[in-house]
Amino acid sequence: MKKATKKFLTASEYFEKRFGGKVYKLALSSSDTCPNRDGRVGVGGCTFCAEGSGGFAERGESATEMIERAKVRVSAKIKKGGYIAYFQSFTSTYAPLSRLERLFTEAITRADVVALSVATRPDCLPSDVIELLSRLNAIKPVFVELGLQTMHERTAQAINRCYPLQAYDEACATLRARGINVITHVILGLPGESREDMLDTVRHVCATADGIKLQLLHVLKGTELAESYARGEFETLGMEEYADIVCDALALLPEGMVVHRITGDAPKRLLVAPLWSADKKKTLNYLTARITERFEAYDKNSVNNKR
Repeated sequence: MKKATKKFLTASEYFEKRFGGKVYKLALSSSDTCPNRDGRVGVGGCTFCAEGSGGFAERGESATEMIERAKVRVSAKIKKGGYIAYFQSFTSTYAPLSRLERLFTEAITRADVVALSVATRPDCLPSDVIELLSRLNAIKPVFVELGLQTMHERTAQAINRCYPLQAYDEACATLRARGINVITHVILGLPGESREDMLDTVRHVCATADGIKLQLLHVLKGTELAESYARGEFETLGMEEYADIVCDALALLPEGMVVHRITGDAPKRLLVAPLWSADKKKTLNYLTARITERFEAYDKNSVNNKR
Protein backbone atom coordinates (compact mmCIF):
# COMPACT_ATOMS: atom_id res chain seq x y z
CA MET A 1 0.00 0.00 0.00
CA LYS A 2 1.30 3.41 -0.93
CA LYS A 3 2.20 5.48 2.07
CA ALA A 4 -0.06 8.48 2.47
CA THR A 5 1.49 11.87 1.99
CA LYS A 6 0.93 14.03 5.02
CA LYS A 7 1.84 17.51 6.15
CA PHE A 8 2.53 16.60 9.76
CA LEU A 9 5.25 14.51 11.40
CA THR A 10 4.67 11.78 13.93
CA ALA A 11 6.66 12.10 17.15
CA SER A 12 8.72 9.01 16.32
CA GLU A 13 9.62 10.43 12.90
CA TYR A 14 10.49 13.81 14.37
CA PHE A 15 12.62 12.45 17.22
CA GLU A 16 14.47 10.01 14.98
CA LYS A 17 15.25 12.81 12.54
CA ARG A 18 16.31 15.24 15.26
CA PHE A 19 18.31 12.86 17.44
CA GLY A 20 19.56 10.42 14.82
CA GLY A 21 17.81 7.37 16.22
CA LYS A 22 15.08 5.98 18.42
CA VAL A 23 14.38 7.76 21.69
CA TYR A 24 12.21 6.78 24.65
CA LYS A 25 10.41 8.90 27.21
CA LEU A 26 11.02 8.19 30.89
CA ALA A 27 8.12 9.32 33.09
CA LEU A 28 9.42 11.23 36.11
CA SER A 29 7.99 13.51 38.79
CA SER A 30 9.01 16.89 40.18
CA SER A 31 5.70 17.89 41.78
CA ASP A 32 2.87 16.12 43.58
CA THR A 33 0.04 18.62 43.17
CA CYS A 34 -1.45 21.41 41.05
CA PRO A 35 -2.57 24.96 41.85
CA ASN A 36 -6.21 24.06 41.23
CA ARG A 37 -5.94 21.20 43.72
CA ASP A 38 -4.23 22.90 46.65
CA GLY A 39 -6.38 26.02 46.65
CA ARG A 40 -4.08 28.53 45.00
CA VAL A 41 -6.45 28.98 42.08
CA GLY A 42 -9.01 26.25 42.74
CA VAL A 43 -9.76 22.97 44.49
CA GLY A 44 -10.57 19.48 43.27
CA GLY A 45 -8.50 19.67 40.11
CA CYS A 46 -9.86 19.43 36.58
CA THR A 47 -13.14 17.51 36.45
CA PHE A 48 -11.63 14.75 34.28
CA CYS A 49 -8.48 14.22 36.36
CA ALA A 50 -8.39 11.26 38.76
CA GLU A 51 -4.79 10.93 39.93
CA GLY A 52 -2.94 13.69 38.16
CA SER A 53 -1.36 13.08 34.78
CA GLY A 54 1.42 10.51 34.78
CA GLY A 55 0.21 8.57 37.79
CA PHE A 56 2.80 5.91 36.97
CA ALA A 57 5.71 8.37 36.88
CA GLU A 58 8.71 7.60 39.05
CA ARG A 59 9.02 9.71 42.20
CA GLY A 60 11.94 10.64 44.42
CA GLU A 61 14.48 13.26 45.42
CA SER A 62 17.12 12.22 42.88
CA ALA A 63 16.66 12.53 39.12
CA THR A 64 19.28 9.82 38.59
CA GLU A 65 17.46 7.35 40.83
CA MET A 66 14.13 8.07 39.12
CA ILE A 67 15.69 7.71 35.68
CA GLU A 68 17.34 4.40 36.51
CA ARG A 69 14.05 2.99 37.85
CA ALA A 70 12.20 4.25 34.78
CA LYS A 71 14.78 2.64 32.48
CA VAL A 72 14.15 -0.70 34.13
CA ARG A 73 10.41 -0.23 33.64
CA VAL A 74 10.79 0.21 29.85
CA SER A 75 13.79 -2.08 29.34
CA ALA A 76 11.74 -4.88 27.73
CA LYS A 77 10.84 -2.75 24.70
CA ILE A 78 14.12 -0.89 24.27
CA LYS A 79 16.80 -2.15 21.94
CA LYS A 80 19.03 0.88 21.66
CA GLY A 81 18.65 4.64 21.68
CA GLY A 82 18.57 7.63 23.95
CA TYR A 83 16.06 8.88 26.49
CA ILE A 84 13.94 11.96 27.07
CA ALA A 85 13.63 12.85 30.74
CA TYR A 86 9.88 13.51 30.88
CA PHE A 87 8.68 15.25 34.03
CA GLN A 88 5.04 14.35 33.59
CA SER A 89 3.01 14.04 36.76
CA PHE A 90 0.71 16.82 37.97
CA THR A 91 2.16 20.31 37.25
CA SER A 92 5.88 19.81 36.82
CA THR A 93 6.92 23.42 37.41
CA TYR A 94 4.76 23.77 40.53
CA ALA A 95 7.58 23.26 43.00
CA PRO A 96 10.33 25.40 44.56
CA LEU A 97 12.80 26.70 42.00
CA SER A 98 15.70 25.08 43.87
CA ARG A 99 14.09 21.65 43.47
CA LEU A 100 13.32 22.19 39.81
CA GLU A 101 16.84 23.39 39.05
CA ARG A 102 18.40 20.42 40.84
CA LEU A 103 16.19 17.76 39.24
CA PHE A 104 16.08 19.22 35.73
CA THR A 105 19.83 19.92 35.60
CA GLU A 106 20.72 16.49 36.95
CA ALA A 107 18.49 14.89 34.30
CA ILE A 108 19.53 16.89 31.25
CA THR A 109 23.28 16.59 31.87
CA ARG A 110 23.22 12.77 31.83
CA ALA A 111 24.95 11.25 28.81
CA ASP A 112 22.02 8.93 28.06
CA VAL A 113 19.45 11.76 28.10
CA VAL A 114 19.03 13.62 24.80
CA ALA A 115 16.35 16.10 25.89
CA LEU A 116 14.17 17.35 28.71
CA SER A 117 10.37 17.45 28.51
CA VAL A 118 8.31 19.26 31.14
CA ALA A 119 4.51 19.01 31.42
CA THR A 120 2.92 21.98 33.14
CA ARG A 121 0.23 24.65 33.19
CA PRO A 122 0.74 27.99 31.43
CA ASP A 123 -0.03 29.83 34.66
CA CYS A 124 2.86 28.04 36.39
CA LEU A 125 5.70 29.49 34.34
CA PRO A 126 7.01 32.50 36.28
CA SER A 127 10.01 34.40 34.94
CA ASP A 128 12.56 32.51 37.06
CA VAL A 129 11.30 29.16 35.75
CA ILE A 130 11.40 30.49 32.18
CA GLU A 131 15.00 31.57 32.77
CA LEU A 132 15.87 28.11 34.09
CA LEU A 133 14.30 26.35 31.11
CA SER A 134 16.07 28.74 28.75
CA ARG A 135 19.46 27.97 30.32
CA LEU A 136 18.80 24.25 30.10
CA ASN A 137 17.71 24.61 26.48
CA ALA A 138 21.20 25.87 25.70
CA ILE A 139 22.57 22.54 26.95
CA LYS A 140 20.11 20.18 25.26
CA PRO A 141 16.64 20.59 23.74
CA VAL A 142 13.81 21.40 26.14
CA PHE A 143 10.16 20.67 25.35
CA VAL A 144 7.33 22.19 27.38
CA GLU A 145 3.94 20.48 27.28
CA LEU A 146 0.94 22.66 28.10
CA GLY A 147 -2.47 21.27 29.02
CA LEU A 148 -4.78 23.58 27.09
CA GLN A 149 -7.51 20.95 26.45
CA THR A 150 -9.84 23.56 24.89
CA MET A 151 -9.69 27.16 23.69
CA HIS A 152 -13.30 27.81 24.71
CA GLU A 153 -13.71 29.68 28.00
CA ARG A 154 -17.15 28.19 28.72
CA THR A 155 -15.72 24.68 28.54
CA ALA A 156 -12.61 25.66 30.50
CA GLN A 157 -14.82 26.89 33.32
CA ALA A 158 -16.97 23.75 33.18
CA ILE A 159 -13.92 21.48 33.53
CA ASN A 160 -12.39 23.65 36.28
CA ARG A 161 -9.22 24.43 34.34
CA CYS A 162 -8.77 27.64 36.33
CA TYR A 163 -6.77 29.74 33.90
CA PRO A 164 -7.80 31.88 30.89
CA LEU A 165 -6.83 31.34 27.26
CA GLN A 166 -4.69 34.48 27.44
CA ALA A 167 -2.37 32.75 29.92
CA TYR A 168 -1.80 29.95 27.41
CA ASP A 169 -1.20 32.34 24.52
CA GLU A 170 1.30 34.39 26.53
CA ALA A 171 3.16 31.29 27.76
CA CYS A 172 3.48 29.94 24.22
CA ALA A 173 4.79 33.24 22.89
CA THR A 174 7.33 33.57 25.73
CA LEU A 175 8.61 30.02 25.46
CA ARG A 176 8.90 30.04 21.68
CA ALA A 177 10.70 33.39 21.76
CA ARG A 178 13.34 31.62 23.87
CA GLY A 179 13.61 28.81 21.33
CA ILE A 180 11.79 26.32 23.57
CA ASN A 181 9.57 23.82 21.76
CA VAL A 182 5.91 23.91 22.85
CA ILE A 183 3.61 20.87 22.71
CA THR A 184 -0.08 21.43 23.45
CA HIS A 185 -2.55 18.90 24.85
CA VAL A 186 -6.09 18.93 23.42
CA ILE A 187 -8.99 16.78 24.65
CA LEU A 188 -11.56 15.77 22.05
CA GLY A 189 -15.08 15.04 23.25
CA LEU A 190 -15.40 17.43 26.19
CA PRO A 191 -19.03 17.83 27.31
CA GLY A 192 -20.96 20.45 25.38
CA GLU A 193 -18.42 20.85 22.58
CA SER A 194 -19.35 20.36 18.94
CA ARG A 195 -16.99 19.00 16.31
CA GLU A 196 -16.38 22.55 15.11
CA ASP A 197 -15.58 23.67 18.67
CA MET A 198 -12.91 20.97 18.86
CA LEU A 199 -11.48 21.88 15.47
CA ASP A 200 -11.38 25.56 16.46
CA THR A 201 -9.13 24.54 19.37
CA VAL A 202 -6.88 22.64 16.97
CA ARG A 203 -6.71 25.70 14.71
CA HIS A 204 -5.69 27.80 17.69
CA VAL A 205 -2.94 25.34 18.60
CA CYS A 206 -1.67 25.43 15.01
CA ALA A 207 -1.05 29.15 15.45
CA THR A 208 0.58 28.94 18.86
CA ALA A 209 2.56 25.69 19.30
CA ASP A 210 5.13 23.45 17.62
CA GLY A 211 3.43 20.15 18.37
CA ILE A 212 0.08 18.74 19.45
CA LYS A 213 -1.24 15.85 21.52
CA LEU A 214 -4.78 14.74 20.71
CA GLN A 215 -6.48 12.96 23.58
CA LEU A 216 -9.81 11.15 23.70
CA LEU A 217 -11.92 12.22 26.68
CA HIS A 218 -11.86 9.41 29.24
CA VAL A 219 -14.36 9.27 32.07
CA LEU A 220 -12.53 7.96 35.14
CA LYS A 221 -13.81 6.67 38.46
CA GLY A 222 -13.66 9.09 41.36
CA THR A 223 -13.92 12.24 39.24
CA GLU A 224 -16.55 14.94 39.02
CA LEU A 225 -16.84 14.04 35.35
CA ALA A 226 -17.82 10.47 36.27
CA GLU A 227 -20.63 11.79 38.47
CA SER A 228 -21.90 13.94 35.62
CA TYR A 229 -21.72 10.98 33.24
CA ALA A 230 -23.65 8.78 35.68
CA ARG A 231 -26.41 11.41 35.74
CA GLY A 232 -26.66 11.15 31.96
CA GLU A 233 -25.55 14.74 31.35
CA PHE A 234 -23.33 13.90 28.37
CA GLU A 235 -22.21 11.05 26.12
CA THR A 236 -18.70 10.04 25.14
CA LEU A 237 -17.50 9.70 21.55
CA GLY A 238 -17.79 6.45 19.62
CA MET A 239 -14.72 5.00 17.92
CA GLU A 240 -15.79 5.97 14.39
CA GLU A 241 -16.80 9.48 15.45
CA TYR A 242 -13.51 10.00 17.28
CA ALA A 243 -11.52 8.75 14.28
CA ASP A 244 -13.36 11.16 11.98
CA ILE A 245 -12.59 14.10 14.28
CA VAL A 246 -8.92 13.10 14.53
CA CYS A 247 -8.68 12.95 10.73
CA ASP A 248 -10.32 16.37 10.44
CA ALA A 249 -7.90 17.74 13.04
CA LEU A 250 -4.82 16.35 11.30
CA ALA A 251 -5.93 17.85 8.00
CA LEU A 252 -5.77 21.30 9.61
CA LEU A 253 -2.15 21.05 10.74
CA PRO A 254 0.52 23.10 8.98
CA GLU A 255 3.34 21.33 7.21
CA GLY A 256 5.94 20.01 9.63
CA MET A 257 3.82 20.23 12.76
CA VAL A 258 4.56 17.31 15.06
CA VAL A 259 1.76 15.00 16.25
CA HIS A 260 2.88 13.54 19.57
CA ARG A 261 -0.32 11.59 20.23
CA ILE A 262 -3.55 10.66 18.43
CA THR A 263 -5.23 9.27 21.54
CA GLY A 264 -4.36 8.10 25.03
CA ASP A 265 -5.05 5.11 27.23
CA ALA A 266 -6.63 5.31 30.67
CA PRO A 267 -5.95 2.90 33.55
CA LYS A 268 -8.44 0.07 33.02
CA ARG A 269 -9.18 -0.08 36.74
CA LEU A 270 -10.46 3.50 36.56
CA LEU A 271 -12.07 3.63 33.11
CA VAL A 272 -15.82 4.23 33.08
CA ALA A 273 -16.25 5.27 29.45
CA PRO A 274 -15.78 4.92 26.55
CA LEU A 275 -15.08 1.22 27.10
CA TRP A 276 -13.99 0.65 23.50
CA SER A 277 -10.84 2.65 24.27
CA ALA A 278 -9.66 0.04 26.78
CA ASP A 279 -8.27 -2.05 23.91
CA LYS A 280 -5.30 0.18 23.10
CA LYS A 281 -3.89 -1.95 20.27
CA LYS A 282 -7.26 -2.21 18.49
CA THR A 283 -7.89 1.50 18.93
CA LEU A 284 -4.51 2.56 17.54
CA ASN A 285 -4.77 0.13 14.62
CA TYR A 286 -8.20 1.49 13.74
CA LEU A 287 -7.10 5.11 14.00
CA THR A 288 -3.98 4.49 11.93
CA ALA A 289 -6.01 2.75 9.20
CA ARG A 290 -8.55 5.57 9.06
CA ILE A 291 -5.84 8.24 8.94
CA THR A 292 -4.00 6.42 6.16
CA GLU A 293 -7.23 6.00 4.20
CA ARG A 294 -8.12 9.66 4.60
CA PHE A 295 -4.75 10.98 3.45
CA GLU A 296 -4.52 8.58 0.53
CA ALA A 297 -7.91 9.79 -0.63
CA TYR A 298 -6.69 13.37 -0.22
CA ASP A 299 -3.58 12.63 -2.30
CA LYS A 300 -5.66 11.03 -5.04
CA ASN A 301 -8.05 13.97 -5.19
CA SER A 302 -5.16 16.42 -5.29
CA VAL A 303 -3.62 14.62 -8.29
CA ASN A 304 -6.96 14.49 -10.11
CA ASN A 305 -7.57 18.20 -9.51
CA LYS A 306 -4.20 19.04 -11.05
CA ARG A 307 -4.93 17.21 -14.31
